[in-house]
Amino acid sequence: MISRLVLASGNPGKLREFRALCEPLGITIEPQSAFHVSEADEPHHSFVENALAKARHASRATGLPALADDSGICVEALGGAPGVHSARYAEGAAPREEQDARNNARLVEALKGQANRRAHYTAVIVLVRRLDDVEPLIAEGRWYGEIIDTPRGQGGFGYDPYFYLPALGKTSAELAPEHKNRISHRGIAMARLVEMLRAKD
Repeated sequence: MISRLVLASGNPGKLREFRALCEPLGITIEPQSAFHVSEADEPHHSFVENALAKARHASRATGLPALADDSGICVEALGGAPGVHSARYAEGAAPREEQDARNNARLVEALKGQANRRAHYTAVIVLVRRLDDVEPLIAEGRWYGEIIDTPRGQGGFGYDPYFYLPALGKTSAELAPEHKNRISHRGIAMARLVEMLRAKD
């Protein structure tokens, strides 16, 4: 089992979640920013291609096994948008928290008058053990819910305050972190990745 990974992201929310998921496995995970690695370009049209690009970029720069995810929210009434563009759905660059607020405002506006509020989060997690890994481990998770107009909850990040889970009567932002980590798109994908890692041992 791999004991040390670099996370191909500078997102503090993702780092918290991945550390919580990796810690029970005895895996130490550090952000690529700790190694002064810049963010990778994400020019592709699919989550898996972007995740692979980010993992290879981090592994190339650090010489370490690298873990990357590409994730986003896909809204049925919007034809799957914002999808891979979730992090920058609203135009213009801004600090992360401000960008989240702008993204959510644009999403709510785009759904004005829409009866269909179904949406799902998708996460694709990629692990490359080295830059030239010809068999990267790839795991996907999806988490189904609905988009609401008024934010609820203080936890999570991104679209979480607007992502409502009818079966629980809560938004993602209202869940305790350990609960979210078990049932979220990222938690589902990570559990599948762990199965793959154990099968490789």
